[in-house]
Amino acid sequence: MEKTAKKPTRLLSPKIDSVFQVLFGEEGSEFITKELLEAILGEEISDVDLSNNPVLRRFYPEDKMGILDVLVRFNNNTTCNIEMQMVNTGEIIERMLFYWAKTFTRNVKKGQNYHNLERTIMIIILNEEIPKLKDLGFITKHKISETQSKMILTDLLEIVIIEIPKIYKNKAKKDKRKLLDWLYFLENPESKEVVKIMKSNEGVKKAKEKLEEISNDPKMQRIADWKEKYILEMNTTKTDGYNEGHKAGREEGLEQGQKLGEINKEKEIAKKLKQDNMSLDYIAKITGLSIDEIKKL
Repeated sequence: MEKTAKKPTRLLSPKIDSVFQVLFGEEGSEFITKELLEAILGEEISDVDLSNNPVLRRFYPEDKMGILDVLVRFNNNTTCNIEMQMVNTGEIIERMLFYWAKTFTRNVKKGQNYHNLERTIMIIILNEEIPKLKDLGFITKHKISETQSKMILTDLLEIVIIEIPKIYKNKAKKDKRKLLDWLYFLENPESKEVVKIMKSNEGVKKAKEKLEEISNDPKMQRIADWKEKYILEMNTTKTDGYNEGHKAGREEGLEQGQKLGEINKEKEIAKKLKQDNMSLDYIAKITGLSIDEIKKL
């Protein structure tokens, strides 16, 4: 008699980037990644290649891990970078452009023609809202367009921003129903809503099954625990730095104090990351500080 896999006592959160990376970036996840991408992009995807992602389960919590993303190539002509972000460290829009540009230029090797450049999509799924987008829906898609005619300059660039907290504030539209199913899964895979969704959404059903398997993996449990601790420290440091800035602001003026709070916040985050032996490049990426500034802390 075939044994069924034991269900974990606690499902790991798919919003933790390490869990998200294994769930959607590991070879063997092509079907659920295809379903997620079709829901986000609203287009048909025939094939998915996940072979360029690292095998995260070889890592341990003490390893130096940068921001984890999922690199997908689909339909033989499109590269897509998907990132799950639990903490908004500021300058999120600039970071998206930077990582889109890095992904875009990887398509051309030295001596090759610019015609080798492929359509490149950056998708970021946020656990926080972006103030600049406060009046827009939970998913926004951005391209380069002419300011008056709104003509799209090129289809090679696309940035997609998804803000999970907004799914409870916006009235669901029929054409976004499939994407909402996935976001409810990411938000709480154990909710009654997700149990209901699984009956009609095969992609979410298979993603839940894989999440249960991941949650039973001792290595992934350790990595997820380490990441949760890191996220908690980052959020605490953000609050401490902001409060310190406001205290200084009462003496130096509110505007100066807020700026000081932002600087202190990034320095405190950098100190904690140095204590955790994270690489200088990774700390610079997270905080926006220069490597020289980080070395002096």
